[in-house]
Amino acid sequence: MAIFRAHEVKQLSDTELAEQEQKLQIELLQEYGKVSAGGATENPGRIREIKRTIARIKTERNARRSA
Repeated sequence: MAIFRAHEVKQLSDTELAEQEQKLQIELLQEYGKVSAGGATENPGRIREIKRTIARIKTERNARRSA
């Protein structure tokens, strides 16, 4: 799954934002599952980037809702 920057998130449609958020939530749960099972993730910074991307998407969705 790709990590989106703020300008990339603004270019996505509402349905694309919802889809990407769902995919990222699933990926985040998978990463947490690896860690909780005692394994090490391939990229430890990936969890942080996924969480930040989800936050960017939610911020954009809220901005569109209030505008």
